[in-house]
Amino acid sequence: MNKRWTPRATVAVVVEKDGKFLMVRERSGGREVFNQPAGHIEKDESILDAVRREALEETAWKIEPTAFLGMYILHAREKDVTYHRYAFVGEAHERTSQPIDDDILGTHWMTADELRARKSELRSPLVLKCVEDCLAGRHLPLETIYEAEA
Repeated sequence: MNKRWTPRATVAVVVEKDGKFLMVRERSGGREVFNQPAGHIEKDESILDAVRREALEETAWKIEPTAFLGMYILHAREKDVTYHRYAFVGEAHERTSQPIDDDILGTHWMTADELRARKSELRSPLVLKCVEDCLAGRHLPLETIYEAEA
């Protein structure tokens, strides 16, 4: 019997404000790491709704996606899992009083240089790559992604 290969679909959002990026400190694989607000897309959820939900759940910020950054692929060899990350650029509009997810240890605004200096503390190489691409102006229209139902 052939086992079907299925990548894990995730979203992430790069939010920059006054030269700093919104990051979450979280536990992953037994370590504390930094990541963008990110997570899995839920069944029957649009990709943009997943971005908004994950950002709110992990940071208590209402984030609005403004551009598509790209699709980033990571093969986690230890777990033998492949992640497809739909990354976006977004704007922080409002900090709410909503409690953040239990697995989030805190939120931080960090410069790109601070992230580069803490490269070993990033959840994956995709974290810094997304920041670098954002700084390079890689902002694709949100319409680049088309979702339909059949």
